[in-house]
Amino acid sequence: MRTFIFAMFPLVTLATACAPPGRPAPASPSVLPLRTLRLYETGVGYFEREGTLSRGEQAGLPVPAGHLDDALKTLVVLSAGGKSQVDGIEFGSSLSHGMARAMAGLSQDAETPLTYEALLASLEGSMVEVRSPSRVVVGRLVHVERLTEAATSSETGAAGKDTKESKDAARTADRGLKLTLLAAGSELVQMGSAEIGSVRPIDPAQASRLDAALESLLSRGGQSHHALRLLGEPGAKVTLGYIAETPVWRTTYRLVQPAEGPAKLQAWALLHNDTDENWNDVRVDLVNGRPDSFLFPLAAPRYARRTLVTPENELSTVPQLMGRTADTLWGDHVDDAGGSAGFGASGYGSAGGASGSGFGHGGIGSIGHFGASGADAGSSLLEVGDLAGVSQASGVEAGALFVYGMASAVALRAHCSALVPFLQEVVEAEPTTWIDEANLSTSRSAVRFVNSTSQTLPPGTIAFFSAGGFAGESALDRLKPKERRFVTFGVDLDVEAKREEVRRSESVQRLSFSGDWLREHFIKTTDAAWTIENRAAKPRTVTVALRLDRNSRLTGADAADFDEATSKPLIAFKVAARSKLERSVQSVEGLSRGVGFAQLTSKHLAELAAKSELAAGDRAVAAEGAVRAKSLEDGRGELARAREELVRLDKELARLRDDAKSVGDRGALTQPLVARIVTREDDVRLRGERIEALEKEVTQRAAALRESLGKLTPG
Repeated sequence: MRTFIFAMFPLVTLATACAPPGRPAPASPSVLPLRTLRLYETGVGYFEREGTLSRGEQAGLPVPAGHLDDALKTLVVLSAGGKSQVDGIEFGSSLSHGMARAMAGLSQDAETPLTYEALLASLEGSMVEVRSPSRVVVGRLVHVERLTEAATSSETGAAGKDTKESKDAARTADRGLKLTLLAAGSELVQMGSAEIGSVRPIDPAQASRLDAALESLLSRGGQSHHALRLLGEPGAKVTLGYIAETPVWRTTYRLVQPAEGPAKLQAWALLHNDTDENWNDVRVDLVNGRPDSFLFPLAAPRYARRTLVTPENELSTVPQLMGRTADTLWGDHVDDAGGSAGFGASGYGSAGGASGSGFGHGGIGSIGHFGASGADAGSSLLEVGDLAGVSQASGVEAGALFVYGMASAVALRAHCSALVPFLQEVVEAEPTTWIDEANLSTSRSAVRFVNSTSQTLPPGTIAFFSAGGFAGESALDRLKPKERRFVTFGVDLDVEAKREEVRRSESVQRLSFSGDWLREHFIKTTDAAWTIENRAAKPRTVTVALRLDRNSRLTGADAADFDEATSKPLIAFKVAARSKLERSVQSVEGLSRGVGFAQLTSKHLAELAAKSELAAGDRAVAAEGAVRAKSLEDGRGELARAREELVRLDKELARLRDDAKSVGDRGALTQPLVARIVTREDDVRLRGERIEALEKEVTQRAAALRESLGKLTPG
């Protein structure tokens, strides 16, 4: 029995830097053969490789740079004896673009192109060898300068033409680069780019850093390969496993329905080999499950930030008088209005640094639940029947993952795809015609499909074949064993259905009150006449999806069913060939509807209290509620009238005050107006006090009504 040994492997430098200076880099390792591949729905694959570490040969793993982090965080050593046969894994360090630019001395701006000038400028300060046809100069590269001069009219193409370009500011022509070097004997040498054949850094470390940086910056991103070299004793047999990103495997089904005999389901998987390696005799497993997997930056070296602590007194690293005099520091002060005695001082300061995650299936319909709209919903107090009870048991999964092993090893070339079969079993698939009561004008060809296999079926498209040819296509969502679906795949032109409602009645049985909603629980009985016509030469089973609540009872159909996927009750009719079926179907539903407290009226409560079919206790509460609701309505009416009167008094008072302002201090005319204003002010005050009292009274009457309705059963 194999044991899993999780190993930690040391991070080392880039492959070219692993070899000592002056020695060739390690030879590319031979690839450890791929034996097993397990593909998951989450877009990862488990790669298992097995082989022997040969003498004089390095075995390795071909891992794209983009997959290196995944491989390092999941690499596992498998062995029969419980002992690891691998001492470690060596690989070239992964460099971020920022680190690569820093190593090469290039601009940290990722948008800056890697030009000849930029690469030469990155070598400033380094010892270089510059070759030209006439000489070789070895020295320190001091400066790289681009030479320009004013462009002539012939160079700009504007000679003799009065163009917009000729009127612009003088443009410059590129004259190439000039290199300044400090050669032996402190000789300054200047060379133009026109005479330069090549520039080579002499320091091996500098060359290695530049090579490593450019390898990262110029590679094909995540597709460049990192050779992971296995370290271990020659002759050791090793088995390694790791995960890497892979294309998601997808499923497509075919359901073959012969004229005689059971239906057969074929399942095909679409596989993609997006690697650079051919898969030769690889065992492939398809996993129908979704284990968690995430991306984590692990391979590239990381550096912690440290706080910069500086001396209390800021001191310069450059002497004040280096290249300058005290007079220069002091300045001329030509514009000073007057002089002053004393010493002048100048200081230099520098700022310190700081450290700084299938197929969607649209439902045919759904049953609404009770909400603020007051729409009819299933009753919580009346039990009429559970139509969902006629459906089969829910599917059961025995585990989190289901593995489909391919019957034979897979041979798939690099960057190729394949459609391979992985399942062929007899299943329960009963043909039927599907009709939705909400759209009787369209009949659909369908099957009542049951996952009678022992494993979960992954989501995928499904094509139907019957009568010797193609019948239509649809999609399956994920199905556990024993789960079923009604799947439609085409229009059935041979079946037509009509429905005529004969009678409908409602009978309120119970009342409930909670959350400021009064609910009426009632029995709704509907008698309908159905006419089903089958013009086909074969009998038909017609399944009709009804707009009923599951708390219902049905009579008159050949069979009753329930579709869990759409929460729809179903009835079925068996119709003979070339015939018309007429049937009366009665449905009895236990429903409820609600009225918000603010919309309750004494009239409605009185009507409920008069219903003989209503439970006696509920009738008594409704009668008491009607009285209290009438008292509340009277109080609200009186309050509304008082507020209207207050508005009228406020307007009259405002008019009197305007009249008083226009009259002014005129003796006899002023006194009557003042008296009327005082009277109206008293009226407004008294009316306001009355409104406050009425508001309290209305609140008390509303509380009394709630208390009365609170005697009902919550629900």
